[in-house]
Amino acid sequence: MKLLRRFVFVLLAVVGLLALFIAANLIPVDETPYAQTDFYRQTIDRLASLPMPAPAKQGLRAGWAKVNMTPNFTTPTGGYGVRRGKHWSTVHDSIYARATVVDNGSVRVALVALDLLIVPPTVVEALKRRLPEVGFTWEQVYMGAIHSHNSLGGWAPGLVGTLIAGSYEERIVTLITESVLNAIRAANRDLQPVSVAYTETAAPEMVYNRLHNEGPEDDRVRVLQLRQPGGKTATIASFAAHSTIINSDVPQWLSRDWPGVLVDNLEKQTGNFAMYMAGAVGSMGPTEKGETEDAQLHFIADSLTTKISTALAQAPARPDSALALLTLPLTLRDAHVRVSDGWRLRPWLFLKLYGDYPAEMKALRIGPTVLLGMPADFSGELAMQLGKTVAGRGLNLMVTSFNGGYIGYVTPDAYYHETRYETRDMNWFGPQMGAYFTELGGRMVQKVAQP
Repeated sequence: MKLLRRFVFVLLAVVGLLALFIAANLIPVDETPYAQTDFYRQTIDRLASLPMPAPAKQGLRAGWAKVNMTPNFTTPTGGYGVRRGKHWSTVHDSIYARATVVDNGSVRVALVALDLLIVPPTVVEALKRRLPEVGFTWEQVYMGAIHSHNSLGGWAPGLVGTLIAGSYEERIVTLITESVLNAIRAANRDLQPVSVAYTETAAPEMVYNRLHNEGPEDDRVRVLQLRQPGGKTATIASFAAHSTIINSDVPQWLSRDWPGVLVDNLEKQTGNFAMYMAGAVGSMGPTEKGETEDAQLHFIADSLTTKISTALAQAPARPDSALALLTLPLTLRDAHVRVSDGWRLRPWLFLKLYGDYPAEMKALRIGPTVLLGMPADFSGELAMQLGKTVAGRGLNLMVTSFNGGYIGYVTPDAYYHETRYETRDMNWFGPQMGAYFTELGGRMVQKVAQP
């Protein structure tokens, strides 16, 4: 009996201390209008100081390459916390780093697409140190990911990183970093003159709004193509549907999910190079149709391949020289990980569990097309609003997610108080981030679009 009383006493003491710790580290949500905050003013001042695009010295030249980074060892998969770090056992399809280098005599940039859940911040930290080895700096690189939830994990330290991507291994970060450097190096070896084509086509039957069934859908498949005089092409595609056809109860596959099938289709069809960057996936899910995962993968990928091929056949390519890349470091509201609608954890506690990584917005102009890179699962609804910023300018806009920082989900502010995964669990930096990012994105597009 004495032992039982001691156990109950210790248990109550632990529970009491835990309750006191939580209570001491809960503070109210900050609802201050973002335009009245210091973080807004700091970022706007930084944006104003970004250099104007340099005038071109020649027409666009480009080269491209891919590097297989499928490891000879197994890893956790990134994206499904329910798998609890379980390793894949079968390579369903190989994992690549793909790069396209574009140059106009004044500016040289590298577009890099990784067959991963996100571009890991740990990889970005390594690239910032090592890019000079291949003649580039971080300010010359625009990155994206296909957002497969069945690709390499193990690239994020800390408790939150482990929940998202499994146990951290430095060798995985090294593998990804080396693959990116090798892809850029190979793409940069043989730059040839290119003309530029752009097209987009609707695919409403392939995507749905995950937040609200009746909400708007970003259903446009956006495609930029660079064409060399000899007939070689690089096709860069983007779409807003999540890469989650292979669900969490299929843990044994290493796979690029449906974008991998799409890229393979495009390369087989043209005999040329293709790459894919996830679009504004924050609100959008893929349509699943078929009795098996492979059938579902092909249902969406084959349909999109047909749409892209048809649209590209009607898209004229023109010579151009416009090329610019802007990198805007972002200051954010303090971390706002909520335990209820009006209460959040103190910022230090979240940063201790996740890490304190820089966030940036990138804007890349290639000819008449602007790519806008976000450090988040960015909402397709917000991307549709941003599309209005290029209206009347004769420009095309591709919004991509996962540019190398990661701050969770950025969704419309009207949904902030809803108790959904995207708006509560994964909305990490407080209210009004939708409006904040939409304003900054519009300003970035305007700046990079200036002659």
